[in-house]
Amino acid sequence: MDFKDEIKLFGDKVEKLKNQIQTEEATKNAFIMPFIKVLGYDVFDPFEVMPEFIADIGIKKGEKVDYAILKEGKPSILIECKHWGESLDPHNSQLFRYFHTTSAKFGLLSNGIIYRFYTDLAEQNKMDDKPFFEFNVTDIKDNQIEELKKFHKSYFNLESIQTTASELKYMNELKTLINMEFQNPSEGLIKLFARQIYKGMLTSKMVEQFGALTKKSIQQYINDLITERLKSALKENEAAPSDPEKELAPVITEEKGAVIETTEEEKEGYMIVKTILRQIIKPARVAYRDAQSYFAILLDDNNRKTICRLYFNSSRKYIGTFDEQKKETRTEIMTLDDIFKFEEILHKTVNWYDAEKVPVN
Repeated sequence: MDFKDEIKLFGDKVEKLKNQIQTEEATKNAFIMPFIKVLGYDVFDPFEVMPEFIADIGIKKGEKVDYAILKEGKPSILIECKHWGESLDPHNSQLFRYFHTTSAKFGLLSNGIIYRFYTDLAEQNKMDDKPFFEFNVTDIKDNQIEELKKFHKSYFNLESIQTTASELKYMNELKTLINMEFQNPSEGLIKLFARQIYKGMLTSKMVEQFGALTKKSIQQYINDLITERLKSALKENEAAPSDPEKELAPVITEEKGAVIETTEEEKEGYMIVKTILRQIIKPARVAYRDAQSYFAILLDDNNRKTICRLYFNSSRKYIGTFDEQKKETRTEIMTLDDIFKFEEILHKTVNWYDAEKVPVN
């Protein structure tokens, strides 16, 4: 099993077990220690992973951090744990206070679900206020897995991670800023655009008017991009011969030259379907394959067992469900949470496939 599969399997386990974990100590045993193990470290070897690592501060002796990952006998990563239901605040943590007293260059603050990695980008030997890398292990993205992999024992390289830490930190902050500006453009952005197309005086009334126009223009521009992508996909589908069986089989690798980008919304929709179905089947049986015009969710990764399709490539979202004759019905949804309304039909679809005993490709 490669690292990607291992971390996703671990995330599924955390989601399943979290409601059974009642204490911080249980969080350490059920989530944190297995996570350290996934990173390739022997949690039972004190020369690699030291529990209750002592980090003295001035006259305060015997102060401890939950874990320290050691390299050549010196701490390289300090880890502090919280209960999975507790919020993470670095200012109130021992990690923030003890970071500068050791040779460790990275701090990890986690409640077993959210993982926040810190270093000293702003001021040397003082842990930054903001993490340079953060993820939710129950909904970890592929690009986040690639960054996390750098902390694996087999790939850990201090200089390499430090080089990318600054880039990750500022990219995350820029993405947050861009999202905020797109949702509610600031006065600075509004004036920046307005001055380039309006030669008159920018009164408060004009700024207010351009504010509404800027927000509307940004949303329209994004919708136009999505629409063009959908039109291109539809043209390719119309050119292909119609075949009922192939209709149920999203073609991916065979689409030569096609650029298929799996969006975060599609992945979130997949996780919702997976959550719905974990009541009746093992989560590992639910897979997905992305095509240009739709996102297919499959049982046992079998093209003949399409559970549903998500059509998220336009301004309007649809879910395609299937009856016992494999006839698809598309229904518009307003939000991703609307997928939960299809629990009954999704359960029925899976039960039909299991009853059919269709051979797996």
